Amino acid sequence: MTDIATATTVWTIDTSHSAVEFSVKHMMFATSRGRFSEVQGTIMLDNENVANSTVDVEIGAASIDTHDAKRDEHLRSADFFDVETYPILTFRSTRVQPASGSDLKVTGNLAIHGVTREVVLDAELNGQGTNPWGQGVISYSARTRINRKDFGLNWNAALESGGVLVSDEVRITIEIEANS
Repeated sequence: MTDIATATTVWTIDTSHSAVEFSVKHMMFATSRGRFSEVQGTIMLDNENVANSTVDVEIGAASIDTHDAKRDEHLRSADFFDVETYPILTFRSTRVQPASGSDLKVTGNLAIHGVTREVVLDAELNGQGTNPWGQGVISYSARTRINRKDFGLNWNAALESGGVLVSDEVRITIEIEANS
C-alpha cells in the first residue's frame, strides 16, 4: 500500500519467504545454528525521508528449530526462552538511518524473555520489484550480535576442558521479503 501524499509504502513481511536465523558457538569452537519459522510484521518505508520509516516484527518463540527436537524442547523451556511465559519475541524500531547507498542502520528495542534491550541492525536492500501477480516486493538482509545473558538467557554448562557449552554471543541474521 502506497500513500501518494507522503510517498510511504507499508510492506507486510512474507513469512514463507523470510527467515530469522541465529548461531552460537558450541563447546567454544563449533557453530550451532537455528531459526524461528514464525515471523510476521510490517516495514513502513518513507521513500522521501528514510528517518520517518519504521519496522515492527513479532516472532513466535515456540517456532524455534535447530534440527534437534530434544535441543529445541530445552530451548523452549524455562532454562532459555520459557515460551509458556514469553511466547513472543518483538523488535520495534526507534530510529532508521541511512548508511552507505541504500543500506540502513535500524535501531530498535528487541524484547526476549521479558527483557527489552536496544540493538542495531545493519540492513542491506537486496532489491525491489513486482512479482508475476502484480504485487510489489522488497527484500532486505540484516544482521546483528547480542549477548544472550543481557536477555536473561543464562543457562550453561562448564566443560571439563575449560570453557562453557554455549557462547554468550549470538549472531542473528535476517532475510526478509515483504509485499506491498
